[in-house]
Amino acid sequence: MDFQIDKTDGKARACTIKTAHSTIQTPVFMPVGTVGAVKALDATDLETFIEPSIILGNTYHLYLRPGDEVINKLGKLHGFTKYPKSFLTDSGGFQAFSLSDNVKIDEGGITFRSHIDGSSHYFTPKKVIDIQNNLGSDIMMILDDLVALPATQERIKASIERTTRWAEESINYHRKNQKNGKSLNQNIFAIIQGGTDKAFREKSAKELCALDYDGFAIGGLSVGEANQDMYDTVEWTTQFMPEDKPRYLMGVGTPEDLVENVERGVDMFDCVMPTRNARNGTLFTSYGKVNIRASRFREDPLPLDSECGCMVCKTYSRAYLCHLYRSREITYFRLGTIHNLYYYLNLMKEMREAIIAGTFQEFKEEFYRKRV
Repeated sequence: MDFQIDKTDGKARACTIKTAHSTIQTPVFMPVGTVGAVKALDATDLETFIEPSIILGNTYHLYLRPGDEVINKLGKLHGFTKYPKSFLTDSGGFQAFSLSDNVKIDEGGITFRSHIDGSSHYFTPKKVIDIQNNLGSDIMMILDDLVALPATQERIKASIERTTRWAEESINYHRKNQKNGKSLNQNIFAIIQGGTDKAFREKSAKELCALDYDGFAIGGLSVGEANQDMYDTVEWTTQFMPEDKPRYLMGVGTPEDLVENVERGVDMFDCVMPTRNARNGTLFTSYGKVNIRASRFREDPLPLDSECGCMVCKTYSRAYLCHLYRSREITYFRLGTIHNLYYYLNLMKEMREAIIAGTFQEFKEEFYRKRV
C-alpha cells in the first residue's frame, strides 16, 4: 500500500491510498457489500452509477456462505463478484458483538453459532487472516474484542488487553506469511478499542500503533453512546495515531457524522445506513432526509434533489419514486440505493475538494445551513 497526504485543513486530511486494485482518494466512504454484493446492486451498477474505489465485505458472512475456500477457487473476491477495485474485509469482531446471544469469547478467540444452521465455529486471530487470505481482500481487519456501551471498566479493560494480544499475534502471523511469499498484495489494519474512556483509548492506541500495521481503525463506537461522546472520543484518539498511515472509523454513520469526523482527522468510513435507509424509504438529500413514502410526494414532479447529479435525480420524479416504494416494486430498491450511495460518495468528494482548497470550515457551515 502506498499512502500520502495531499493536503490538510486543520485536522481534516485529503489523502491518496494506492492498493493493488485501485487508487483511493480520501476522505472515502466504503459501501457495504456484506456477502459480496451491495444490496440491490451489482458490480455494473457500482461502476456505472456510483464509482466507488473500495467496498467492504464481511468475513463472517462470506466464511459461512458460500465459504472462503469456494471464493478462493473462483478467483477470490474480485473474480467471484466481478468488482475490480479494492475490497476491505472486516474480521468478524462486530458479528461477535451483534450476535452476542450465540457467541462466547475466550483468550484464544471467539466461538459462535451460525445464524444460518446453528453450527459451531471458532475464530482465532490466525484463522481470521487465513479466511481473508482466501478472500483476497486488499485490506484485512484483525480480530478484535468489541463491547457494547455502556460497559464496566473491567469489561473495557479486558477488551483492550485482549485486542492487543490478538493484534500482536495477527501482525506476526501476517508478516511471516509475507516473508514466505503469501498475501503480498494484502494490507492489514489494527482496531483501537477502549469505549469512551480517554485513558483506555490512549492505552489501546499507543499499544497498537507501536506495531507494524499498514493502517489503524477506531472501533467500538456508534454502539449506543451519544453522538458528542463519539466525536470527543475520535478527537482524543486520533492524536495517538500515526499521521503517515490511514485512519478508519468503523461503522459510522450519518452525513453529519462523516462531516464531524473528517474534521477530526478520519480518512475512511463505512456504514449500512445509506443502503438500509434506502430500502426503508429514507433518502438523503442536500437539505436533509426525505421519507419518500409520504403522501405529499404522490404527485410531485420534481427530482428528489435538484443539486444531485445521480442518475436517479436526473431521470425520475419524486412521484415515481413514491409510487415504486408504495407498490413495493423491486426497481425502487435499486434506484433508492443508487441515489443514497451517490449522495454519500459525492459528500466525501466535496469534503476532499474543500480540504484541498483550504475551505473546509466554510463547507461545513454551508452543509449545516442547508439542513436547518
